[in-house]
Amino acid sequence: SCSSEKVKRVTSPSRGICEWLLTILSLFFIILTFPVSVWFCMKIVREYERAIVFRLGRLLPGRPRGPGLFFFLPCLDTYHKVDRRLKTLEIPFHEVVTKDMVTMEIDAVCYYRMENASLLLTSVANLSSTVQLLVQTTMKRLLAHRSFSEILLERKSIGQEMKVSPCGGGQLWGRSSGSVNHVRLPAELQQSLAVEAEAQRQAKVIAAEGEKAASESLKMAAEILASSPAAVQLHYLHMLQCLSAEKPSTILLPFINGKGVLCNQNKKIVSE
Repeated sequence: SCSSEKVKRVTSPSRGICEWLLTILSLFFIILTFPVSVWFCMKIVREYERAIVFRLGRLLPGRPRGPGLFFFLPCLDTYHKVDRRLKTLEIPFHEVVTKDMVTMEIDAVCYYRMENASLLLTSVANLSSTVQLLVQTTMKRLLAHRSFSEILLERKSIGQEMKVSPCGGGQLWGRSSGSVNHVRLPAELQQSLAVEAEAQRQAKVIAAEGEKAASESLKMAAEILASSPAAVQLHYLHMLQCLSAEKPSTILLPFINGKGVLCNQNKKIVSE
């Protein structure tokens, strides 16, 4: 894989004659001063740590040391411990442009863990800044393909995509995942959305008041028609006149008492 090739290139330096000579002399000196010198050549690495050993400024080949005791040469070697526990990084608010061209500010939280301590120590100078920029770039790329409403409703899925999405060089030395915490809109957009929401609310109120007024008018009309049979007949004749003006292909006649007859004071007006 790309990470293993990178590790080989970093951790396989060629040793010169001078380095071999100094190493042999250091070992000989440790043997002469044994057992006092052994207390200066042993170090303890905790379970969640790994020690990266450099000899004369060059990274020693092999896996990082630890956990437990490891041996090094005090005169030639230096070591650095790398914490492999899960770490949390808060990503500050930064601007993101959505698919529907809405500019908003979001903040997030990132969880990351170191996997390749050797490559991390030799290739990354400022880990927190690197992870922060990496997460911000990934979030901008993912959110650019979503609308504003989708971002509000799909925060969990966005966090999952941030976890599995490729992060460039970040995948070589560790793993990271993130989630969106807060979404903050510009003041102008907040005001326009508030005005739109208020307009929708007023429209619903006006529609409800109109339905109420219409229902009251229908109730009054029904009471008038119920109290005067002649009014029903006049309304029916008015409907027939309107239908005939529009040249319909079908005319519907009401049935009263099972007969196709509409009577007014025992006088036949319309019959089958």
